[in-house]
Amino acid sequence: MKFSQSIIALSAAAGLASAAPPYGEKVSADETNHVKFLSDALTACTYAFGVTDVATFLATASILDGVGVSAYLAAAADIMSKTYLKAAGSILTVEARHSAYLRYSLKEAPFAQSFDAPLSIDEVYTLAAGFITSCPASNTKLPVKAFPSLKLDPKAGTVKAGTTVTLLTPGYTLKAAQGVATIYAAFIAVTGPTFVVASPVAGGFSVTIPMGFSGQSYAVLTSCNETVSDDTTAAGPAIIEISS
Repeated sequence: MKFSQSIIALSAAAGLASAAPPYGEKVSADETNHVKFLSDALTACTYAFGVTDVATFLATASILDGVGVSAYLAAAADIMSKTYLKAAGSILTVEARHSAYLRYSLKEAPFAQSFDAPLSIDEVYTLAAGFITSCPASNTKLPVKAFPSLKLDPKAGTVKAGTTVTLLTPGYTLKAAQGVATIYAAFIAVTGPTFVVASPVAGGFSVTIPMGFSGQSYAVLTSCNETVSDDTTAAGPAIIEISS
């Protein structure tokens, strides 16, 4: 089932917050129009979202819309055409409304923080790569790479500032760069990253959530505590839902 078709299938009785109007069909129509616009340049890839129930779908849809907002936000700086910049900006504002609607449907704060976090193209691709099953051979190969996966331990429960959580490194072991003693978790923000020490534990790293973050947030692992870039990122981003 396509993402847009899944949205249409949702209803208040199936899990949406009772106070949330049933805007699923409108979200579906918007997403279809966005795909059509973007497909003028690239043919759409094929995706598998692993959705098996309404709760999983809502959570996945909310996360993807949040990532979409961060992707458009960061990409704006690299769009040279004013026409495409305006188009991307108009999609960004609609995606932000979708994100707020879905978060409200999940009984989460619809706009949890004052600023959305921008993600680099490689960071976005890292989060999307797990859903992509194939892309048309006719598409131009994009100059992107996926970093090693980084995931919040699903046993973390409710996460708030000051909570200590485990960020899992599934299938690999990460060590600090030569000559560097410490690995950090960098929490991404438009005003600049916040670094906390990431302590090695079985299966990943233990980190304490810093102050100043709420809602859908992102953290990468790095050996650098001065800046975050594709050159300094060792793994991630991990998606962390932080409660106020």
